Amino acid sequence: MLESNSSRPAYHHCYEILRDKILNGELPGGTKIVEEKIAAELGVSRTPIRDSIRKLEYEGLVINKRVVNPTEKDLRNMFNVRILLEGYSARCAANFLKENEIEKLYEYVEIGRKGTKEEIMSANESFHNDIVKASNNHVMIDIIDRMQAIIYLFRKTVVIYNRPNLIDEHEEIYKAIKEREGEKAEILMKKHLETDLNFYLHVMSK
Repeated sequence: MLESNSSRPAYHHCYEILRDKILNGELPGGTKIVEEKIAAELGVSRTPIRDSIRKLEYEGLVINKRVVNPTEKDLRNMFNVRILLEGYSARCAANFLKENEIEKLYEYVEIGRKGTKEEIMSANESFHNDIVKASNNHVMIDIIDRMQAIIYLFRKTVVIYNRPNLIDEHEEIYKAIKEREGEKAEILMKKHLETDLNFYLHVMSK
């Protein structure tokens, strides 16, 4: 399930290192993941490495202990699924989120304007995760959960490369949810994520 930053399990640091090595190409497709070797490199026991591999398999980046690098087509396909699901989630958020939960979204917007890159990354993640959870649809939440590594890749790109209007769009989505305008929230979320996708592909093509 989607995890909050404060409740992440101990193995998560190992997972993040492996995920980043896969996504940046340091571990190319087909590379065999050897638990003992990685545990020695990171100075940890095999248990967190085993848990990390299990999560990477869940997210589709490792199959049968071998690295799978997503192609551009894979990224487009997965992100288009995300666009549909998070658009629907934004509509649900406008209908079902409580007032205090909606105001939490605004707190994330404020962090997005004033925070460090790391704080903005975290607030961006929480903003989207809270909206996804508002769907109260466990099948949909599970699908999004399986995409977290790819979502992270896009999130990192739009924050690090300062995508224009990123936080303004978050605020527009927040306002639509606060005003209980479900259809508008869905449209804004879809446009927001489509812009993320196009920005990522543009940055990666340079």
